[in-house]
Amino acid sequence: MIVDIALYQDGERVTAPSDISEQVDLARNNGGFVWIGLAEPTEEEFDHVVGELNFHPLAIEDAISAKQRPKIEDYAGLTFFVIKTVFYDELKSEITTGELMCFVDKHFIVTVRHGEGSPLTTVRHDLEQKPEQLRMGPFAVLHAVVDRVIDGYTSIANELENDVINIESKVFGGNRKTYSQEIYFLKREVIEYHHAIEPLILPLQKITSDAFTSAPLEIKPFFRDTIDHLQHANEHAAGMDSLLTTVLQADLAHVQVRQNEDVRRISAWVALAAGPTMVAGIYGMNFKYMPELEWKFGYPIILSVIGLLSGFLFYKFRKSNWL
Repeated sequence: MIVDIALYQDGERVTAPSDISEQVDLARNNGGFVWIGLAEPTEEEFDHVVGELNFHPLAIEDAISAKQRPKIEDYAGLTFFVIKTVFYDELKSEITTGELMCFVDKHFIVTVRHGEGSPLTTVRHDLEQKPEQLRMGPFAVLHAVVDRVIDGYTSIANELENDVINIESKVFGGNRKTYSQEIYFLKREVIEYHHAIEPLILPLQKITSDAFTSAPLEIKPFFRDTIDHLQHANEHAAGMDSLLTTVLQADLAHVQVRQNEDVRRISAWVALAAGPTMVAGIYGMNFKYMPELEWKFGYPIILSVIGLLSGFLFYKFRKSNWL
């Protein structure tokens, strides 16, 4: 779907013909640029835009296939930039990823959204309130889009952190329940989140480098600030992944400790039963000549021995915290 097409000159949105090629010609002749927004475009819609702007075949192939890693490519003056969008479903505790593909030229920028993603309508609206930034050209739009997506990364990191703190409290809450499955699924979501944002660092660093001359110098400090936010989110994700690994190991260790405690408790009760069983077993044998069989105090003495033995064992096990 073609969401919006607009021509910007001197930082302001101006009235322009509906034909894309005519708008781009106006931008080239009179200054300015065209911003074309596409969301889940059909093949016909994308072919229409491609036909008007003459994209490089490799850029077209990447845009159609989607499922791209965050990257930046230069196709004969056309910059192709891919960024992953990430969303978190609180009810399901699941990470959903999408893609934003940006084709940036001196006089136009085309944003193509695939999969889950927040609409860029608010980005366009906010940027139109800052004509001084729009005057910097298409890379100012690219920065605004990237900055908005990275802000989403930060909010998702906070949501994931809350889930990590919650599961950590459960593991160390003293319950006998194991949470290894819940930890595993949460760790998988954190890894997916981490994989979505970590590869974006290098493309942004390339834009800020002196060797990248397509972007104007005045926009590069904005990208450097964005890199700082991205690196913070990336370090946050790495920290959560490491913490979940530790929590998972602690949960498994708790399971093993509880199993050992159960084994000790069972062993203690078995030992308590073993003493009386041994004495009763001896005097239960059918031999005619055995000590104390004919003695009238034999029975109470044997019961006393059994009681004392059981009491002694119970005391020792209780003192050792086996019972």
